[in-house]
Amino acid sequence: MTYEGVLTKMQTEFLAPIQYYLVFENSFLNLNQLLDKSIEINFQGYQCLNCGKKKKIFRQGFCYDCFISSASAGDWIMKPELSTAHLDLEDRDLDYEKRVQLQPHIVYLALSSEVKVGVTRKTQVPTRWIDQGAVQAIAIVEVPNRYLAGITEVALKNHYADKTNWQKMLKNEVPAADLIKEKASLRYLIPKEAQEYFHLEKEDLYHIHFPVLEYPKKVTSLNLDKTPNFSGKLKGIKGQYLLFEDGTVFNVRTYEGYVVKFSV
Repeated sequence: MTYEGVLTKMQTEFLAPIQYYLVFENSFLNLNQLLDKSIEINFQGYQCLNCGKKKKIFRQGFCYDCFISSASAGDWIMKPELSTAHLDLEDRDLDYEKRVQLQPHIVYLALSSEVKVGVTRKTQVPTRWIDQGAVQAIAIVEVPNRYLAGITEVALKNHYADKTNWQKMLKNEVPAADLIKEKASLRYLIPKEAQEYFHLEKEDLYHIHFPVLEYPKKVTSLNLDKTPNFSGKLKGIKGQYLLFEDGTVFNVRTYEGYVVKFSV
């Protein structure tokens, strides 16, 4: 069977294990059903997720023009501490920024390659943690806007990593850690503005199980621009990566906006 369309990040369902879906305009594919089967990926072209034009993708699924102009690609996306909607100050589109920034956000600890700190909208729990390949996660604070989450993350980045080592995550080189104890130990590292949102008694620890038959010992990233045709046996799915038997890994999210054909 063949499935063709514009790549967007895999949709997930929080079950044990996580269920993964590739969703195209006119079809979808449950990837868990393809474990231990050979699949072929063929790169067909580009289609910007913002303007829909067949222009080369620059970043985050956007062509260059959209990336430098779209409100959904502002600097505050990657750096929440730069958010200004709570001050009624516009970056690119104040209405959009208010909708996204002025809603509950979570600052969390997640265990993927090591204990890391991060920020996500409350509506993205636990999706954000699944996408990062975290095996455990816990909320530290729930704050009413993105700015407060951002300054809290900045304060905690002095003590915790803020990025996942994707190679260690994919090889399942995950150290033992007690996230509940970690949370208890960091209370006084939180900025004064966010202290009131810290509740130690909220200890909802998420455990995430990924559909992986075999973890690779070494990993090599598939680059669709350099290798437009690839085939291999799928051995696992973790984060937003497909893991193949030969150690090739494919980061679906990196190639959002690429038009592909999947043959099963």
